[in-house]
Amino acid sequence: MPIRPIAVDRAAGVLLGEACGDALGVPYEMAAPPVGEAVMKGGGLGPYEPGEWSDDTQMTLCVARVSAAGIELPSPEGLDAVAEAFTAWLDGGATDVGVQTREVLTRAKHLEGRPHERLTRASEELHARTGLTAGNGALMRTPIVGLSALDDRDSTARAARAIALLTHADPLAGDSAVLWSEAIRIAVTEGRLDLSSGLDLVTPDNAERWAGWVEDATGAEPGRFGDNGFTVTALQDAWAAITTTDRGDGSAMHLQRGLQAAVRAGHDTDTVAAIAGSLLGARYGASAVPTQWRRMVHGWPGLRAHDLVELAVSTSARGRTVGEWPSISSMGDTSIPPLGIPHPIDPDIVLGTITDLGRVRELDVQAIVSLCPLGLDDIPAAGMTAREHIEFWVNEEEQEESNPHLDFVLDDVSSALRQFRAEGKRVLVHCRQGVERTPAAALRYAVDLGVAPELAERSIRAALPGILGEGRLWDVAAHGA
Repeated sequence: MPIRPIAVDRAAGVLLGEACGDALGVPYEMAAPPVGEAVMKGGGLGPYEPGEWSDDTQMTLCVARVSAAGIELPSPEGLDAVAEAFTAWLDGGATDVGVQTREVLTRAKHLEGRPHERLTRASEELHARTGLTAGNGALMRTPIVGLSALDDRDSTARAARAIALLTHADPLAGDSAVLWSEAIRIAVTEGRLDLSSGLDLVTPDNAERWAGWVEDATGAEPGRFGDNGFTVTALQDAWAAITTTDRGDGSAMHLQRGLQAAVRAGHDTDTVAAIAGSLLGARYGASAVPTQWRRMVHGWPGLRAHDLVELAVSTSARGRTVGEWPSISSMGDTSIPPLGIPHPIDPDIVLGTITDLGRVRELDVQAIVSLCPLGLDDIPAAGMTAREHIEFWVNEEEQEESNPHLDFVLDDVSSALRQFRAEGKRVLVHCRQGVERTPAAALRYAVDLGVAPELAERSIRAALPGILGEGRLWDVAAHGA
């Protein structure tokens, strides 16, 4: 991995957080805000299936598929590839398109020049004609840009502005993309939320206004800024949702609180929640995204949660490396023996290794919980649907920063196991070698069923005599953080 495990987790959270926010906001776009918590029930302006993302994530994925290939986004080749992806999306995948974006993409088809030149010229012509090109459509697709040059803020800013300019010529649109991309870069590399960090990168004439807008939104009530179809107010609503729900304790639950607040801001709910979700995902990582969301989220062009992780992490590494995670076809290793041992408390939970992924029929399981990195062909395993095979982020390293939300993740793993069992499914839970993460998950599951920690430990040690059963992972599994 090119960056520290915690930063990989954060990078993986960017697209996942955006997509979940998008799908969470879809049902409430231009409609009454939810009574109670927002849920991924589908519908909206699409209409969409439950858990399906909209054009916000679709356009971001157009950019992500270029950046994950290792193409420099600010280069002419990178901008051409993005421009061509936008046009192909409009013609063959778009479920909902903003008025301004549609007009620019349609007009550009009749112009001369390279693909990015045509789009940029059409964008500038529209701005010259109307002066109204500061919609939120550029901001919503910028999160992946924040991962494209984690060690180079100037390159990140150039890419964000150039990609914004393809459809949104107003400098405010470019500024908002620059600010959010830089905030994502900071969140991934430094683990903090700071929207002011990019104020020196915006258009100089707008710097003072942006400083005021950010200050006004910090800790404010989401939805108080007017029509969030405007890029400034969309950014303010997203930032307000994040900051007003931040309790300062670094809890992974901030991601869920922030997205609920973003949806309650109303109006363009999917876009505001997508924007907020990308930054919250960058701060807290894929490990903070709850099971029920990862299990449901999906969308054009036929991708699921694992695919979003692959695109985001590959982008953060400046492109895919052949034969390496996350783009490797399989993480299987024939030297690792299978395990396939029934849980001593619940025999319909099967404890295994990564080799047991190839034994689904033999083990007679109908769902899988994976606790280690998987390849593109490993998930979903043969015979499973994407909703029946869930991948979690748990590291075996003892350093606390490698598992910043360990208690949350173990609780989420246990919740997934209990949910699958409630659905009548027999479940395989596995890590790579079955000696640390698998028994820890088994322990937390038993404790959550009401078994005394000491009895649960003895039972699991007896069933799995080769486990390590020590250290922070084991302690948190037994007793919580």
